[in-house]
Amino acid sequence: MAKNTDKNIYNDETISSLKGAERIRKRPSVMFGSDGLDGCEHSFFEILSNSVDEARAGHGNTIIITSYADLSIKVEDFARGIPLDWNEKEQRYNWDLIYCELYAGGKYNNIEGGIYDYSLGLNGLGACATQYASEFFEVTSYYNKTKHQVSFKKGEAVTELIKEPLTTNKTGTVQYWKPDLEVFTDINIPYEYYTTVIKKQAIVNAGVKFLLNFQDRETGKFINTEYLYKNGIQDYIEELVGEDCLTKPVMWNGERTGRDREDAPEYKVIMQISLCFSNKISNIEYYHNSSYLEHGGSPDKALKSASVSAIDKYLKNNNKYNKNESKIVFQDIEDCLVCVTNSFSVVASYANQTKKAITNVFIAEAMTDFLKHNFEVYFAENPMDAEKIAAQILINKRSRESAESARLNLKKKLTSGMEIGNRVEKFVNCRTKDISLRELYIVEGDSALGSCKLARNAEFQAIIPVRGKPLNCLKSTYEKIFKNEIIVDLLRVIGCGVEIKTKSNKDITDFDINMLKWNKIIICTDADEDGYQIRTLILTMFYRLLPTLIKLNKVFIAESPLFEITSKDKIQFAYNEKEKNNIVSKLKEKKYTLQRSKGLGENDPEMMSYTTMAPETRRLICVNQDDDLLTEIMFDTLLGDDLPARKKFISENGYRYIEAADI
Repeated sequence: MAKNTDKNIYNDETISSLKGAERIRKRPSVMFGSDGLDGCEHSFFEILSNSVDEARAGHGNTIIITSYADLSIKVEDFARGIPLDWNEKEQRYNWDLIYCELYAGGKYNNIEGGIYDYSLGLNGLGACATQYASEFFEVTSYYNKTKHQVSFKKGEAVTELIKEPLTTNKTGTVQYWKPDLEVFTDINIPYEYYTTVIKKQAIVNAGVKFLLNFQDRETGKFINTEYLYKNGIQDYIEELVGEDCLTKPVMWNGERTGRDREDAPEYKVIMQISLCFSNKISNIEYYHNSSYLEHGGSPDKALKSASVSAIDKYLKNNNKYNKNESKIVFQDIEDCLVCVTNSFSVVASYANQTKKAITNVFIAEAMTDFLKHNFEVYFAENPMDAEKIAAQILINKRSRESAESARLNLKKKLTSGMEIGNRVEKFVNCRTKDISLRELYIVEGDSALGSCKLARNAEFQAIIPVRGKPLNCLKSTYEKIFKNEIIVDLLRVIGCGVEIKTKSNKDITDFDINMLKWNKIIICTDADEDGYQIRTLILTMFYRLLPTLIKLNKVFIAESPLFEITSKDKIQFAYNEKEKNNIVSKLKEKKYTLQRSKGLGENDPEMMSYTTMAPETRRLICVNQDDDLLTEIMFDTLLGDDLPARKKFISENGYRYIEAADI
């Protein structure tokens, strides 16, 4: 039993709250998504976002990012300068609000016409959280002809606001800090991350210049890189595809006004979409309020829905599909699409603070409608391009389906190579792997399985029982056939696939005679009407699904004796009336007993071996078809859907079988 120490006590004084910098320093992953390198990288992005928001609002067109060898970071812009002085309304200094108070900022009233129409920052969290998570953090802001400075260390202010007058009209902000290893497990943000993130910001902020100065961690030398896309995403698309593309890049601009639900406030969304089609590369990127949406969300949903709908409509209207061909899916479009969507709204519902997806219902609906309309107009105005796009997408679709079919077929083949006994109930395999010796007995019912199992030569004879009457494969649909457990089990054991192609076939491979596991496939049923019917239905399966096995003389019928004649010195078997009469006549005056043979399940193993299974004494009938047309007519007449032909056949030939009928 636990001791009653202070650590074990749970009472009213146990509950505590984190305060000040502890709220971030002890739980950084809540804010940044991780306490590792990913979280550290996101803390940098929070500071960069504030400078980007200023540039988007039209204040300053250059942002300088410097990463030093000691892993400290500096972001400098030439915008209006972050206000740090006394805030009369809040009765606090703004530096204290911005850098020491979560949920404090200037972007809460955007929907009502605030100072930022479309901003990356929304929640008043980023600057404060990053400051809290830093070993040191220094802010220098230039505005009102005054230089304002304040410094922090491990989340606490170490200076008051220092102000110095300026002789120039210089404006802007410099933020210099070092992420704290006591907060993050890794703070060594790599060069590749800076280049990727900064390039993406340049792409979606047309005309804003980004300068990256990265100090090599070993040599101390600076790598200087400039990013500037004067025409934004259209320049980027042209950079990606070059001159070699199916269609030239287009730029679609639009805006819509709406709301996410009836009782929510109305807001505006601005959409910039640039795209083209290429058979060399594919690339899709989504941005909202300058934030790269790694997981997309609403724009991703819109692009998928609109592109599939519009292009499928074009293909149908212009008879591009083959008969009974399935419709395209987004993957077929994606494989040749180069597209960047760049949207802005004053209301942005991000999935979380890391801002990798937006969930706005209205934005998804607006972009879907906008894209559908523009695709349809584009196809109408550019018929040659539409033809090229349609052709490439259909190539993608058909190659995807072919590859998927090949993949599934390979999977089926590999699966069929597994031990069949593990996958087919009551199948009894043989020992040898030599296909030239292996025989498969298809027997009638579980009782016959028991007798045959004892009578067989286990070295080369395998057995699978048929439970009940098999499906009539001639009258049944493919869907019904491949859902039938008896048929599917038989096909799995036979192992060479099927000779028909259908979407209903999910488990059996395409036909390959080299995958056949048996030298002989022997149908073994009772010598009565039920047995004959089961035999016929199994033959029908071979005729419809595996006709090549019949043509190659791989299918046999094991004859079962009709009569058992027992005399004093031996037992003899007759397979028809003529044989019975001959045996009886040879016995002359000897006493004997004559009886109909029992069903397979009632026979003793010695009799089963002698009459049905031992190669030296059994009788096998090889199933073949000398006349393909006659075979087809006979199967269709007796087992197909041609009922009038069946009635006619019975009326003309039924008398021949009256004596054999069990009536």
